[in-house]
Amino acid sequence: MPVRAAARRLRESRRRAADRRFGARLLGAAAVAGLAAVPFALLLVLVEGRWQPLRSVDSGAARSLHQTAVDHPGWTATLRFLSGWVWDPVTLRVAVAAVTLWLLYRRAWRLAAWSAVTAVAGGLIGLFTKVVVERARPSLEDPVARAPGFSFPSGHAMTATTSFAILLLVLLPLVPRGRRPICWSVAVVSVLGVGFTRIALGVHWFSDVLGGWLLGLAVVALTTWAFEAWRADSGRGRTGVWEGLEPELTEPRPEPQSPGTAEAADLGADAGGVRHHPTAGTGKNSDGRV
Repeated sequence: MPVRAAARRLRESRRRAADRRFGARLLGAAAVAGLAAVPFALLLVLVEGRWQPLRSVDSGAARSLHQTAVDHPGWTATLRFLSGWVWDPVTLRVAVAAVTLWLLYRRAWRLAAWSAVTAVAGGLIGLFTKVVVERARPSLEDPVARAPGFSFPSGHAMTATTSFAILLLVLLPLVPRGRRPICWSVAVVSVLGVGFTRIALGVHWFSDVLGGWLLGLAVVALTTWAFEAWRADSGRGRTGVWEGLEPELTEPRPEPQSPGTAEAADLGADAGGVRHHPTAGTGKNSDGRV
């Protein structure tokens, strides 16, 4: 029994240490992404301001797509609906918040923390970068849409990247393997579609959208690295992106129990590792019969 208790305390100590490192890595990853956002944004703005090929791409895409939007009102209405409702940042953030609350209900504490930190860090980094760069939005004749605030990076593109990544990496374990390519296709098409609608509506330059995609991917990559490091520390092993971040989500207990819960569960075990049944020693079966 002393050996068993010592082993249990060692496991609990390692688990607590892994949890502490996980929290520190999550915060550290968000901080690194935030520090990287400003020079990355400034670099892109510098390139956009002085590198003529990129300026030509920006202006050319804006003019051609805007003219198409002006000439086809029905097409423009569809773009507005997709951008303002289906792929709107508020819609995507509500979906991520609902998934995070469900994870808390399932007691997948660390995955819920990853989801929340990724979404919040992405939003704050995007907002901070906009304020620092202060890039003006496209100014077009006969605009078909207007948007407030600064232009770089595209908040819609960045939110779509982080939100669909969260939804995919959390929910993939619940999807049959044969249908996972469909989920990936929907996510990729949606992220690309968000960028297209923002350029076509004339509220963002192409480089704004590209910056939003890249910064969103950076945030997801950094926080995912922190989560995978926790899995390695806790002895669960790393997973591939096709499996989702936590394949154990399909199990009744997707994450290791807290030390207190594990200790209480072990109270029913004897020195030989056999758990005592509530009816043990009474001469009755579990249904009350002798």
